[in-house]
Amino acid sequence: MDAPDRLAATLALDEPVERVRLVSPSRARALAGLGIKTVRDLVTHFPRRYIDLSAKETVASSVIGESCTIEGVAHEVKLKRPKPRLPLVEIALVDGTGVLVVTCFRQPWLAEQVKPGMRIAVAGKLEFNYGFKRMTNPYLEVLGDEGAAEGMVIPVHPACEKVSAAWMRRLVGNALSACTGLLDPLPLELRARYRLMSRGTALTCIHFPQTMAEAAEARRRLAYEELLLLELMLMMQARERERGCEPVRHVVDGPRMAALAAALPFELTDEQQRAKEDILSALSAPRPANHLLLGDVGTGKTAVASFALAAAADTGVQALLMAPTEVLARQHGKSLGPLFDAAGMGWAVLVGSTPAAERDDILARLSSGDLDVLIGTHALLEDDVAPRRLGLVVIDEQQRFGVDQRVRLLSKGEAPDALYLTATPIPRTLALALYGGLTLSYLKRRPHGAASRSTKVHRKEDRGRAYDAARAALARGEQVYVVCPLIGQDTGERDAKAAGTRRREADEEAYEYAAISIEGEGDFEGDDVAAASKEAAYLQSHVFADYRVELLHGRMGANEKQAVMERFRQGETQVLVATTVIEVGVDVPNATVMIVEDADRFGLAQLHQLRGRVGRGEKDAEVHLVSASKSDAALSRLAAMERTDDGFELASFDLSLRREGDILGNRQHGASALKLVNVVRDGRIVEAAHADALSLLEEDPGLDLPEHRALAREVRRTFHEDNAAQGG
Repeated sequence: MDAPDRLAATLALDEPVERVRLVSPSRARALAGLGIKTVRDLVTHFPRRYIDLSAKETVASSVIGESCTIEGVAHEVKLKRPKPRLPLVEIALVDGTGVLVVTCFRQPWLAEQVKPGMRIAVAGKLEFNYGFKRMTNPYLEVLGDEGAAEGMVIPVHPACEKVSAAWMRRLVGNALSACTGLLDPLPLELRARYRLMSRGTALTCIHFPQTMAEAAEARRRLAYEELLLLELMLMMQARERERGCEPVRHVVDGPRMAALAAALPFELTDEQQRAKEDILSALSAPRPANHLLLGDVGTGKTAVASFALAAAADTGVQALLMAPTEVLARQHGKSLGPLFDAAGMGWAVLVGSTPAAERDDILARLSSGDLDVLIGTHALLEDDVAPRRLGLVVIDEQQRFGVDQRVRLLSKGEAPDALYLTATPIPRTLALALYGGLTLSYLKRRPHGAASRSTKVHRKEDRGRAYDAARAALARGEQVYVVCPLIGQDTGERDAKAAGTRRREADEEAYEYAAISIEGEGDFEGDDVAAASKEAAYLQSHVFADYRVELLHGRMGANEKQAVMERFRQGETQVLVATTVIEVGVDVPNATVMIVEDADRFGLAQLHQLRGRVGRGEKDAEVHLVSASKSDAALSRLAAMERTDDGFELASFDLSLRREGDILGNRQHGASALKLVNVVRDGRIVEAAHADALSLLEEDPGLDLPEHRALAREVRRTFHEDNAAQGG
């Protein structure tokens, strides 16, 4: 095929999907409901699984409880209606070794499509009841009279009511024909290095493979392409933000740095020291720093970040430290303030509830240059917060802030260095996929001498054991957290709407954060979920009658929350019943026991952050996870919390079960482009794509060389909608 034809085939990718043969206006509307609007969308609408008829079982050889594919003849087809609105089709499939009963609920049309004597293949989980092997709602394919050719693999594409899986295969095949011979954006050197299929071959083989091995090779090629394009986009965006800026080259060996190090009441661990050196190296480089410090719970991220703040003071520039809640911002002031005082650094805390006179004084000191560090919440984003010379921005729990908020804070200086902190344990491969434009450091181990922490999972009926452990701790003079995911049982819908409003309000550790942690309001519908307000009253009167029990939740006013936390901190309150408002920013060394009600409602990453609130002093701690779930899968997932205290290991396990976005609370920018990538399974591909993107941009920063132009075009086309709106 000559070059003009190849170019035409490549350009066809971005034609409207109506250009594909057999895509009528009504089918185009149905496809749009699946997010398919162009030919590119259709050819990247990948199969969700395959029916491998080369590895089929017979009825006799199939194993009960396992998934398999069985091919045979429909001997009998019956449409039944056991209930008025519950039609089912029952098919007796015979294959010479036995009979398989196939039951398909709410698919009455199958009685018209499948007739006795037709050859069919079914794929699903095998069951046994009423004397027969059975499959319920399997994938079903009507075959030709001769049956399936040996080695045939049937792709199963995501479909909809108006476009069946069979029609989707036909339309995808037509779309592939429309772009036969398209250009391959990957440089030949990379394809040869990894022995990758061409793009056109890979697209054909992932949709219509001859063998499962061929499908796997096609997926490997296309997953690498997805990751390379994403990494290039992230890195190019980061470099674009640097263009034309005068970066701050921070002094990293000044007197304030030395004074802060001397005032630190402990020695940095080797891991903390390495992270500190990584950060200071980025700050002193002749380009704006964009560094992400990923630290597991209790590993000392704030202590490491304090050296970056001291470097800014030594350089003669100012720093802003933004935290997501007032509780956490004040906690930073309490822990870092004495260090700044010892280093001769001016500092202040600015939050939404700061009195007007005090706020005016802080802003005047900031604009005059008297303040070296301003710690705050979303209040830092206000227009009148104007540093005289901003050189460093530190954003704690950065995943809690939107892209626009991060960009807005950075825009308060010409080209400030950026240091992002997160306690959400993100495995390296996911971090590279999401934050490829940033440099990374990790803190995985708690400092030596930290208290030990054990975790136990209890069924609801056994939660008395958790209460016994709590009472024993209280008898020793220690304190207890009880975490409940809801405030009130009968207010879920109203609170969901209120949470949406509060999300837009500054400085609210709102109830909606608990909902995000759990996975969505729909999870609560009709469930017997512990209500924190009722739970506090019950615990006070029945379980901990000899101790003071208080309630903390996100709908309280800032001053009320502060007062409740201060009483708990001072030991006046012994039991704190709370929603996940305590997830970050609460540091009470005397709290040694945590009970989490309905723990199966939380992701493992959130549970791990919650348990980081105990064991923060010298006393050993216990975490008790209570679950009413009868699901073996849910209890097995919670059991991982018993096996390890390593947040990154838990996150990898969580990722193997859930979407990447659920680990982080939302779908991050760029992640939606990863249709084929699983960051746990594809770790080596992620690492390779990141290294290759770095190498390509070192050689050709604008991807302007002839051999890179197709690649540059694909980056632009793939992320066209994101480029204008996103900042990093």
